[in-house]
Amino acid sequence: MGHKFAELAFTDAVREIQSNEGSRNAYARMDGGADYNDILGPNEAQFIAARDSFYMATVSETGWPYVQHRGGPAGFVKILDEKTVGFSDFRGNRQYVSVGNASENDRVSLFFMDYPSKTRLKLLGRMRVVDPSEQDLLKNLETESSYRAHAERGLMISVEAFDWNCPQHITPRYTRAEVDHEVLSLKAKVNELEAELARHMS
Repeated sequence: MGHKFAELAFTDAVREIQSNEGSRNAYARMDGGADYNDILGPNEAQFIAARDSFYMATVSETGWPYVQHRGGPAGFVKILDEKTVGFSDFRGNRQYVSVGNASENDRVSLFFMDYPSKTRLKLLGRMRVVDPSEQDLLKNLETESSYRAHAERGLMISVEAFDWNCPQHITPRYTRAEVDHEVLSLKAKVNELEAELARHMS
């Protein structure tokens, strides 16, 4: 009961380390009460919908973890309902490690980053492949037509738990579009100041 991410992530071994390092008492408060952090609310939905990439971890049948970057246009990860997210699986290097891993162990971990605002959202869930015959569902996962990438399949994540991380140790990074936007704003301000200076000089 309580914080669902802590329930899944804080195993006995983790709790023992927390006790040894002196942080267990602080985290113990997350254990009580009704379940929470297992249903996506407006904040989570808005944050995920604004992302143009995330990282996804799977585990192989031999026990090895694998982390893969997933990208697309902003909003390519769709919020299907308060317990489900999904996205088109675009063709990449065709190794199919994540899909292969999930065929044996459907547990996945998703990590969404907003580098400029130093915000991160962790999500635990179970993944299933959307079969090509499920046309209506695949259509719900489609991205904007201007994004030229071949979607080989759809992937859906049933949300088990999530957690917002603290901003410590995140170095802000900016996309070209974000930098261009700031540069345009600065150029407009420079033009405004130069025009004002010219008026005073005349």
